[in-house]
Amino acid sequence: MHDALVEIAIHAGLVGLLALVAGRGRVRPGWLAIALALMLLRDVLVTRGYGQLPPWVPDSRWNWTGKLLAAGGLLVVAWLPAFGARRCGLVLRQAAGSAPAWWVFSGLAIALFALAAWTGGGRDDVDTIAFQWTMPGVEEELFYRGVLLLALQRALGGDEGRPWGGIGGAGVLSSVAFGLGHALFWRDGGLSFDALAFALTGIPALLLVWFRVRTGSLVLPVLAHNVANGASTLF
Repeated sequence: MHDALVEIAIHAGLVGLLALVAGRGRVRPGWLAIALALMLLRDVLVTRGYGQLPPWVPDSRWNWTGKLLAAGGLLVVAWLPAFGARRCGLVLRQAAGSAPAWWVFSGLAIALFALAAWTGGGRDDVDTIAFQWTMPGVEEELFYRGVLLLALQRALGGDEGRPWGGIGGAGVLSSVAFGLGHALFWRDGGLSFDALAFALTGIPALLLVWFRVRTGSLVLPVLAHNVANGASTLF
């Protein structure tokens, strides 16, 4: 538990420091504190209270329990008046002008399926397919492109102007947080950082933010995330 707490403290500290730099004196400290607290809350839930809660699916090698707990907790946050489900992207209706995002996704999906078919070594088991086609996209998009993105936008003064194709500083910060979660680890008193893992997760996360802001919904980011995770399980 100690290593996990140190690790999430480092992640939150880096995101907080970058927010202060990006905000250039315009940062709303209350919303920044909420964003960093959300990082801790999500970490507690997705790790099952750092291993204190038993898994609900003991025969699975995948973290169904943590992902479901985190998704449930984040849905509660999204429905709080200060957030709002619609503002967090919990809507099916796509915003006007969302067609380019769907065209980009279609091209990427075709490429991912083609790559999976070309390099695949056989279909995975049902448990793996079910998990990879649901949990990563649902839980992680609800957090990184949902409640965390909204909190960071508020922390950066509404992310006025939303530069870089609408991604904005908050979108960049949420993508950094996503990359750190896959690349920066604290184990046995030592810090490790995988630059390749950071690039392979943080950079695509920017595209997921663009999907989110272009469509006004989490539907496309969730779908894209699960295709990226799940395509290789089918071949």
